[in-house]
Amino acid sequence: MLNLKLALRNYNAQVSEALASVKAMNKVLGFGMPVRQQTN
Repeated sequence: MLNLKLALRNYNAQVSEALASVKAMNKVLGFGMPVRQQTN
């Protein structure tokens, strides 16, 4: 899924594919981020 080349030929499908890839990367990167708690 995280391929640098877009597999689909239709422009709208390519946009959707790119957004899905970015969403997946954000989810993966989010797991490594520490949870911060607000301190007063």
